[in-house]
Amino acid sequence: MSDRSERSLLPNGLRDGLAPEAAHESAVLERLMRHFHSYGYDRVDPPLVEFEENLLDGVGTVMGPHTFRLMDPVSQRMMGVRADITPQVARIAATRLRKQPRPLRLAYAGSVLRVRGTQLRPERQFRQAGCELIGVDSPVADAEVIELAAVALRDVGISRLSVDICLPTLVPTICDKFGLDKAQALAALDQKDASAVAALGGEAGALLTALLRASGPAKSALAKLAKIDLPAEIAAERTRLEAVVERLQKAVPDLALTVDPVEHKGFEYQQGLSFTLFARGVRGELGRGGRYFLAGKDEPATGFTVYLDTILRAAPPPPAERKVFLPADTPEGESARLRKQGWVAVSALSDTDDAETEARRVGCTDILRDGRVEPLKK
Repeated sequence: MSDRSERSLLPNGLRDGLAPEAAHESAVLERLMRHFHSYGYDRVDPPLVEFEENLLDGVGTVMGPHTFRLMDPVSQRMMGVRADITPQVARIAATRLRKQPRPLRLAYAGSVLRVRGTQLRPERQFRQAGCELIGVDSPVADAEVIELAAVALRDVGISRLSVDICLPTLVPTICDKFGLDKAQALAALDQKDASAVAALGGEAGALLTALLRASGPAKSALAKLAKIDLPAEIAAERTRLEAVVERLQKAVPDLALTVDPVEHKGFEYQQGLSFTLFARGVRGELGRGGRYFLAGKDEPATGFTVYLDTILRAAPPPPAERKVFLPADTPEGESARLRKQGWVAVSALSDTDDAETEARRVGCTDILRDGRVEPLKK
């Protein structure tokens, strides 16, 4: 391998963003952020690196195994490279913005870095964007963030969206109430193994089996859940779920909604109604979110994060860009005039006997002749 090839080699899960994909990603990101702002979410911009004890506090605790660490040569304290931005926004809300009126609506976007990728997302560095709604614990807030996520994704051209809603606290609550082995129950539910769940035995096994069978499209899932005799603390979550689904069906009537009451994977810090966003035929999830508490559990919040790498796989490609080539003898001021009209104008840097060939070589679709833009002949 040559020295030049060696220099182009990147670690697994990292890549160079090249044209035109890099520009397309930035354009999609800006459209998302404008949509978030239209709902009243103000953008914040946390740093890429923080002191470890801050970054991994509160909801960030679960990100410890995913976080790169390094020593700050100035303070001699350990720092972490963020693996997720939500914990940083939670920190900002609980500290710098603690005196701001609630509800607090915050939006963010930026790159994250993780120790390793997953089977569905092998990328270790990717961009996130999202919103957090802080200071309100209600079905109305839950429905708002789900609606916002779905409508924003549609705004960037993604169709056939679906939202899978789950209640990740249900299984731990049942296990604690009935003295069931939590690890054993979660392992059986992860496999969607109805016989293994039933084999847990007793009232808990029967209840978990009924919840497992209640998964599916929202209408049928809610009908099944309504027939299950749930403990009071779990019944309250069912009532919230019903209210959220009802609001979403009115706000976004053609959005596909499914319910999986026993799903919990990937919701390590969520402590209430949560959800995952998918697009049919697209590998991986577009995003996920849910309810949690800020550090100290003294303030409720809910929100979502979307992943730009998956979004770009689902969004339509950008339209072909038209570029006009300006030969070396182009009069002064023509380039500025064309750029004001919206053209991408590429100026020749030297005289050439064949301007059309040079225009094609540098990727132009049109050429300026006698003050007129003309398409290049194919």
